[in-house]
Amino acid sequence: LVQSTSYPANDNLMELLVCIDALRRASARRITAVMPYFGYARQDRKPGPRTPISAKLVANLITTAGADRVLTMDLHAGQIQGFFDIPVDNLYASPLMAADLRERYDPGALVIVSPDVGGVGRARGIAKRLDASLAIVDKRRERAGTSEVVNVIGDVSGRLCVLVDDIVDSGGTLCNAAQALVEAGATSAAAYVTHGVLSAGAVARIAASRLETLVITDSIRATEAVRVAEKIREITVAPLIGEAIRRISDESSVSSLFD
Repeated sequence: LVQSTSYPANDNLMELLVCIDALRRASARRITAVMPYFGYARQDRKPGPRTPISAKLVANLITTAGADRVLTMDLHAGQIQGFFDIPVDNLYASPLMAADLRERYDPGALVIVSPDVGGVGRARGIAKRLDASLAIVDKRRERAGTSEVVNVIGDVSGRLCVLVDDIVDSGGTLCNAAQALVEAGATSAAAYVTHGVLSAGAVARIAASRLETLVITDSIRATEAVRVAEKIREITVAPLIGEAIRRISDESSVSSLFD
């Protein structure tokens, strides 16, 4: 059962739960919920008192509805897998991004950049695949939806910088990071992001930014504004997810797809 829980998140989540229940009541032998984008993933902890851990709630809903397994991609936080009491396969878009970068750029001229400290592991993984340099943008978020660039850690002077992240929502973090990188001497800045949420105003913000291009996957259905945007390009994750579905159906190993 394939369903990304992107906007409208509540409608899509409810559709998923109803479909799982219908399949369970139709005596399905096994139900795998394929969620290329796992909604509510950013609410994975309690940042303050009396706040919900919505990612855990969604995991409970999916399990209680009757799913036997979940297949998703680039979870915002790895610990979300532990919120489920059923098997979770978390695929990574890194191999697809690395292959696309290798086709379009000289890896030796690239610097892979994490837009925040929390994403260093993801950026390091792609940098290792390409044998490229690594840099980090240290930022401070004053309130939700806004970010302030503090410092660029690493040498980016005279290099093409590629920002790597799992989710782009308002686009503020990427645009501010691109500006900081250019000011630090980078020749240009591009971005590769798995999930293109791109909420209101994000497309216009990216169009006006110092980003040369933004590459996203089709884990979330693109809006018309995203489809016609000159700076935004989409790569497909369908073959990767399709292979994972085949292996789950055949009950063969999925482990190699995580590499």
